[in-house]
Amino acid sequence: MFTGLVAGTGTVDSLERDGDGMRLRVRSELAGELSAGDSIAVNGVCLTAVEPDAAGFSADVMSETLRRSSLGPLTSGDAVNLELPLRAGDRLGGHVVQGHVDGVGTVDSVRDEGFSRVVRVSAPAETLRYVVEKGSIAVDGVSLTVSAVDGQAFEVSLIPETLERTTLGEAEPGRMLNLEVDVFAKYVEKLAVRT
Repeated sequence: MFTGLVAGTGTVDSLERDGDGMRLRVRSELAGELSAGDSIAVNGVCLTAVEPDAAGFSADVMSETLRRSSLGPLTSGDAVNLELPLRAGDRLGGHVVQGHVDGVGTVDSVRDEGFSRVVRVSAPAETLRYVVEKGSIAVDGVSLTVSAVDGQAFEVSLIPETLERTTLGEAEPGRMLNLEVDVFAKYVEKLAVRT
């Protein structure tokens, strides 16, 4: 389990693709905190670290994950958001994030508003059904508050800290983003449908 509070960014070192999936290698100082088999969220996708060392870690990304996330188009040199899993006793400063991507959105527009930056993200209807104004959503692994939503897209307002510490500071129209909705909304819907 994660909180959507990105611990740092890493850089894609290499990608090895074959018919079964992809082996991803990421350079990051956070790798020093990993052991083989540990979970780590990469752009909001929960992956298992293999071959961690002081400089980085690798992860195997299966075809299912490539189909459901924006990890497939990554190239060497791309920056990625990284988060280590929540430990017992840690503060839950963001919201409950599983690292299970619900859909991929696309940046429609970016505009500055005071010291913040508003990013409008179009998303599939099956994802938007769980997005509510002032609710939580994870965008490329970053826990954010939805500032507006309509039938085609939602908006998030990014503070300078988020712009500086995550890859969302470089978000431009056309960029694909991993989206994870609040898991509690999905459980409530399932329970309501069953009764």
